[in-house]
Amino acid sequence: MTEPAAGRGLLRSVRRLADTALDTAQVRLALLGTELEQEKQRIFDALLRAAIGLLVLGLALLLAIGFLLLMLQEAYRLPALGVLTLLFGVLAYRLLKGATRSLSSSDEGPFALSLAELRRDRERIGARRERDPGSVS
Repeated sequence: MTEPAAGRGLLRSVRRLADTALDTAQVRLALLGTELEQEKQRIFDALLRAAIGLLVLGLALLLAIGFLLLMLQEAYRLPALGVLTLLFGVLAYRLLKGATRSLSSSDEGPFALSLAELRRDRERIGARRERDPGSVS
């Protein structure tokens, strides 16, 4: 008589274990989706800033060079063109470097929160195994 009750208890435990595993997987996938959305938004923002920066920089460069060259005497026009080219080149480099830095991942890399949660899950499972060495995983 005790065997059917033990069988039902085992089945109930397996169902609870499966339910817990599915809940954990669902939470982890939701977290991964959120992080993926954040990464996509961050990349889009950086690319948009870089594109607008390049457009504005090019326009400012053309206008400034044209204005200054028209204001200077003939003898100073060529050196002024060289200085302005150097100045705007440095500015463009800094803008592009900032865009590159903003696109690079943080030290932990993309999906750091999801990976940290999965690591904690593995540690918890390992701690349970050490506590119950006779249990079947």
